[in-house]
Amino acid sequence: MKRKLIVGLSVVFIIFMISLVVFYLIKGDSSRWQVSLGGIFVSAIPLLLLFKKHNPFNVPLILGYYLFIFCSLFLGSISSFYLHYKWWDSTLHFYKGLYVALAGVTLYKICIPEKVRDALSKWILFLFVLSLAALASVIWEVYEFLGDLTPITHTMQRGGNTDTMLDLLCGLVGGLLVAIYSLTQKQNV
Repeated sequence: MKRKLIVGLSVVFIIFMISLVVFYLIKGDSSRWQVSLGGIFVSAIPLLLLFKKHNPFNVPLILGYYLFIFCSLFLGSISSFYLHYKWWDSTLHFYKGLYVALAGVTLYKICIPEKVRDALSKWILFLFVLSLAALASVIWEVYEFLGDLTPITHTMQRGGNTDTMLDLLCGLVGGLLVAIYSLTQKQNV
């Protein structure tokens, strides 16, 4: 069931992005077809995870991934939500912090054997989850900075340092919420 759902979602998103590439190529809209092309690749990541013997991520986490892809690529970039709604970018950075922290909890459970987890301080989980969310925010801001240095785009950091710091704070707060939850619920995580 899980495998079929992941394959189905991946195929739907890939076909959707391919159709957008073709549509925007025909229209001559170079920035949107390039975003759509990138969407093909990121939509295929959960599908590629199926080639692993055991996909560690559960269905809600994969659904959350596709929600993020849809909101950032299609709504944000292609439909110009980033330009029309000032709160859109910060909201997605907050969501990304939540999402990456939740993925961090899953990775923690995979990488640390259960016997060892019981002996570890709950602060290790807290620091790991928060650090992963913060790192993801920093890497994304580096990507935006480098993207603006290329001749392809100069619109990723419209607000300069203020935009960067707000994005980092939103990602950190999202990660902090999950880290606090994991701290208080370590036995259930």
